[in-house]
Amino acid sequence: MRIRSARRSDLPLLQDIERAAGEPFRTLGMAFVADDDPPPLDLLENYRLAGRCWVATDPLSATGDRPLGYVLADPVDGALHIEQVSVDPAAARRGIGRALIDRLAALAVGRGMKALTLTTFTDVPWNAPYYTRIGFRVLTEDELTDGLRAIRTEEAQHGLDRWPRVCMRRDLVPAARPPEASPTMAVGGGA
Repeated sequence: MRIRSARRSDLPLLQDIERAAGEPFRTLGMAFVADDDPPPLDLLENYRLAGRCWVATDPLSATGDRPLGYVLADPVDGALHIEQVSVDPAAARRGIGRALIDRLAALAVGRGMKALTLTTFTDVPWNAPYYTRIGFRVLTEDELTDGLRAIRTEEAQHGLDRWPRVCMRRDLVPAARPPEASPTMAVGGGA
C-alpha cells in the first residue's frame, strides 16, 4: 500500500469513494447519511492545496495508483482533527483506514501535535467501535475544546445528531530523539 498526497485528478474519484462508503449506512436505517453529498470539488481542492488530503493506493493491484481511500485533516486546538476518512467498500478490511490514520499520526507528531481527534457515530460498527480498537477514546463533555464544540455544533446543524455521536481522541507519543553524538564518537567512515 502506498499513501501519498492527493492529486487534482484524484478529487472526482474521492467523491466516488465517499458515495460508495456512504451506502452501508443505508442498511442501518441511516439513509440521510447515505444520501449526503460528497465533499464538493472546490473543498477537496482547498484541502489538497493546503497539504491536508492524502490517499491510499495499491500500486501492485489492478487499480494501480487509483485511490482506494482518503483522509482529510484540519489543525484544531493543537491536535490534527480527522475531518473525513473514507475507504471504498470494495477495498474494505485491508487496513487502509488504519494506514491512513497512522500516517496522520506520524505527520501530527512531526508537527509537534499531541493528538488526533475526530467525531463519529457511537453505534455504527465501523465508526466509534473501530476507532476505539485503534487507540481512540471518547472525550467527556468537560474535555471538549472550543474547536471540537464548534465542529459538533456544525454537525448538529447539518442533521447528524439524529443518531448518537461523540468526539474521540488518540493521544500521540512524540518520536524519540536520537541520542546526541558524544565528542568521542567517530562520525563518518573511512580508515
